[in-house]
Amino acid sequence: MSRTPDGDTDGMPAGDDSCRPGGGAAPAGSVDREALSRSIRAECDRLGLAVPAGAEEGLAAYAERLWAWNEKLNLTRHTDVERFVSRDVADAVAVVACLGPGERILDVGTGGGVPGVILAILRPDLKVELSDSVGKKARAVRGIVAEAGLAIPVHEGAAQELVSRRGPKDQFDVLVIRAVAPLLKLLTWFEPLADRYGRMLVIKGPRWEEEKGEARHRGLVKKVTIRRVAAWPIRGSDNESVLLEVKRREGRGDGTPPQP
Repeated sequence: MSRTPDGDTDGMPAGDDSCRPGGGAAPAGSVDREALSRSIRAECDRLGLAVPAGAEEGLAAYAERLWAWNEKLNLTRHTDVERFVSRDVADAVAVVACLGPGERILDVGTGGGVPGVILAILRPDLKVELSDSVGKKARAVRGIVAEAGLAIPVHEGAAQELVSRRGPKDQFDVLVIRAVAPLLKLLTWFEPLADRYGRMLVIKGPRWEEEKGEARHRGLVKKVTIRRVAAWPIRGSDNESVLLEVKRREGRGDGTPPQP
């Protein structure tokens, strides 16, 4: 369960064994982080993104290492400040607004670490973990976060297995998902586990209503509700991204089953 650099689903990354443990990426220092930090702050301000003061330093450290690793393993095509901020940071800012204090987050199919790493930088109170079923990507993002000076657990393997193994005291409050699979697949994987996590926040594009209809037609919304909780423009296009909240249906407390 992973994403490709363009946000397409179920793709395998380009690259070779350069991301084996110990393989590493280019050495740090090839980018002026102070200048990169200033550029990220300026672009965030230009776009009106609510990024906390000082967060641009962590974003710069992450972007620099992501781009360095990207030279060996194709993790992202957002390899300049404008695209990194307008696509990756903007998506994370939208998600952050829907997260409560101290919530435990799993970024499902994290790819190069978006949006999970950015969430951890913008909101240090969150308990963020990352997962990817593609071993090369999981090992790469583990290297990226370590070299960026971040302490974020990275899991290699299917996210649904990780979710199913969690006990009541360490269940995830939120599964955050971007560009992993259509809703039909996501619900096939996670609807049976709806009592093992709090909710899903899924970033989708303009086809989200069609995807929701397909999932409903297949009977995959019996245990969950799906509602749009945020929307924001996709820079450089006439389309918009939306944030969907997928949550377990609740009864009325009197033994009456949940209503469709």
